[in-house]
Amino acid sequence: MPDLKDIEGPIGKLNRLSLDEARAALLACCGSTRWASEVAALRPFWDVGQLLNLGGRVWRELPAEDWLEAFRAHPKIGEKQAEKETGAEARAWAEGEQSRAREASGETLDALAGANREYEARFGFIFIVCATGKTADEMLALLRQRLDNDPEAELHVAAAEQWRITELRLRKFLNVK
Repeated sequence: MPDLKDIEGPIGKLNRLSLDEARAALLACCGSTRWASEVAALRPFWDVGQLLNLGGRVWRELPAEDWLEAFRAHPKIGEKQAEKETGAEARAWAEGEQSRAREASGETLDALAGANREYEARFGFIFIVCATGKTADEMLALLRQRLDNDPEAELHVAAAEQWRITELRLRKFLNVK
């Protein structure tokens, strides 16, 4: 194990936290309690790349119920309130990630709301997309396209999108690009 005092740079921020503080910080990045606990227990990390590699491996190996828990920590596209609250930082990140959706016309927002309901009825979870940089119209088109997926395939597409969101949030937490 590396000595925490010897690891500097952005990753030191995560390594220096107590276990409970690390779990809370990681939970804000990804709403899966099991993922946050398992990744926190893997510390200390040598660098951000190691965190992302190991965090991605843990994410991919989790059972579907842990993915679904993480999905519930997101507000629906075009909305502000998530089903599962994971803190002010996660809420602020979600608002920033979906900021372009707020620029949409009322018609587009209504279409998103309807498509969100259809998606959730079909798959049993909310539509997850890495919204950063996407307009509401782009997200609506992706949502409609993904409605054609079979449920098992869509679960994996949503999990991959969740990991993209988690990576972005980890980088935001550590202040790295």
